[in-house]
Amino acid sequence: MLRLDLTGGEVECRLIDGDPDLEPLVFLHEGLGCAAMWSRFPDVVAKETRRSALVYSRHGHGGSAPPATARSTSYLHDEADHVLPEVLARLSLRRPILIGHSDGASIALLAAGRLPTAAVVAIAPHVFVEPETLGGIARARCRFSSGGLAERLAVFHDDPDTVFRSWSEVWLSPQFADWNIEDRLQDISCPVLLVQGTQDEYGTLGQLDAIARGVNGPISRAELAGCGHSPHLEQPATTRDIVVRFLRTSSELEHRSPRSGLPT
Repeated sequence: MLRLDLTGGEVECRLIDGDPDLEPLVFLHEGLGCAAMWSRFPDVVAKETRRSALVYSRHGHGGSAPPATARSTSYLHDEADHVLPEVLARLSLRRPILIGHSDGASIALLAAGRLPTAAVVAIAPHVFVEPETLGGIARARCRFSSGGLAERLAVFHDDPDTVFRSWSEVWLSPQFADWNIEDRLQDISCPVLLVQGTQDEYGTLGQLDAIARGVNGPISRAELAGCGHSPHLEQPATTRDIVVRFLRTSSELEHRSPRSGLPT
């Protein structure tokens, strides 16, 4: 892992080499995730598409520095509107393809309406709060208290307790009940791929329906039967093929943006 110095503190990141003339991939992890928890998925997608890629851990996740302030109900907007643009600017990444999972997918959708973005891949995205989401988080809280989930997170995070607590407390707070980003979807005009498992324990296909109604760009959609909240880990080959095919066939990605990739 490399260290990238940002206004809010250092974040760990990993760079994957690829064609510098193709738009780079930027991977945005889930609420309990970090760069390492993507496993080899970013490497495989980057190799198959010949694109460079950036994978980074948000503040407080993995080995990145703790956040400067306690997490608020605006944390997804803050990441999309302030932190991610700084990350891209520091690495001179232009017109990226944003690939996000869960919280990361929400961040990708928020950012795509504000930043020049070539495409979005939203895996198990959230654009509003559902009872299913809150139920899944409540069950995760029980697993964390019993020790199993805590032990798994400790493998990847310097401070797994704060990672879990800050995520679960915000989502389960009364102040977050009305969180909704559907008003930002109309600003998205780039191609969007939506991927979700039909057995997702944190959300329903209503999330994909809302995104499809709201965005102004072309939509591709994949629903994976028998798959839960993490298609890229539960059905990696299928998810890889879906993402790679999308990136190869999206018409707006056919042109090349000179030197849009990662710096050499």
